[in-house]
Amino acid sequence: MEISMQHSAQLIDIFDEISNEISIDIIDRVLGGKVNFNDALMLLECDPSTIFKFADQLRSILVGNTVTYIVNRNINFSDQCIGTCRFCAFRDHLGFRLTIDEIMDKTIEAVQKGAKEVCIQGALMDDMYIEDYCNILTTIKSQFPQLHIHAFSPMEVFHMSRNSNTGIKETLGILKNSGLDTMPGTAAEILSDRVRKIICPDKLTTEQWLDVVETAHRSGIRTTATIMYGSVETLEERIKHILLVRDLQLKTGGFTEFVPLPFMPDNNPLGKQLMEEGCYATTGIEDLMLHAMGRILLFPHVRNIQASWVKLGKKLAQYALFCGANDLGGTLMEEKISKSAGAANGEYMVVEEFKWIIRGAGREPVQRDTLYSHIS
Repeated sequence: MEISMQHSAQLIDIFDEISNEISIDIIDRVLGGKVNFNDALMLLECDPSTIFKFADQLRSILVGNTVTYIVNRNINFSDQCIGTCRFCAFRDHLGFRLTIDEIMDKTIEAVQKGAKEVCIQGALMDDMYIEDYCNILTTIKSQFPQLHIHAFSPMEVFHMSRNSNTGIKETLGILKNSGLDTMPGTAAEILSDRVRKIICPDKLTTEQWLDVVETAHRSGIRTTATIMYGSVETLEERIKHILLVRDLQLKTGGFTEFVPLPFMPDNNPLGKQLMEEGCYATTGIEDLMLHAMGRILLFPHVRNIQASWVKLGKKLAQYALFCGANDLGGTLMEEKISKSAGAANGEYMVVEEFKWIIRGAGREPVQRDTLYSHIS
């Protein structure tokens, strides 16, 4: 990335503030997009306020003073999951399963409220095959061809591929031809097989997650990238996760955003165990540090860092805008997965409130689409 004269002046000012704690060599590697694992460990030793300032300056260089949001709707089509993830409070073997008509009713309502995107994810079911997923896509696209469909996690793609005896590349090609536009980069949790064996032993491995996402990118399907932090992983494993995201971005350029998601400990076996051991999920400073480190380690390769208002709460999400974040996510209209695990920050935020929060932080609110083109 080429640094403009204006940005160079800004960097000189901020470096005067942070150079007592962060070496010039590390700063240079961050600006060059080549920060390494040991650099990251040293950054974690700095005062959080220093890291926040650094991340905020990098945010300013990449995206300026704008903060984005999207008008969208979540549609969780089922919670009848065969999975065994220990952090999940959403799974219910006797739970709900939406019909295609019910999915369309929710889609119609979303479009009527101005949604530009529907985000569709659901449970893993033995009797759901690729044609069932494609039926959702084609039915929506037949009525709303301009509506962006952001759907199916890498785990769902892996599952439908295995159920239907199709390869990952073939599966993604079929989904794309049926109307899939982009994919959520969920099911990543922590990209450490040590952690995954503890929290989600039957989920796809780190290598498999990376393979599905890389194949999606090479198939023309862009994705988000997520991290679910705050359970049993180490700080080192968090860093390695973010650097794996960066390495894949360097290969494909397919990530639209990075979304830190704190572990929600209520109503699930893993949370119960951790609370019995005296661990109460993450602190606010820890949340802000993860967003800031995401900005620093991914600079300049991933432009957008999202603060999830559902996970963090609206006030902490607003403060994350001073710690490297530049996006507040979507209106959602409904949200079941985080809510089931104890999130108490609501399921729907209207556009006017997004604007109010963003302006309250001294930033310029801008509506975007899924690929971060500005709408207004």
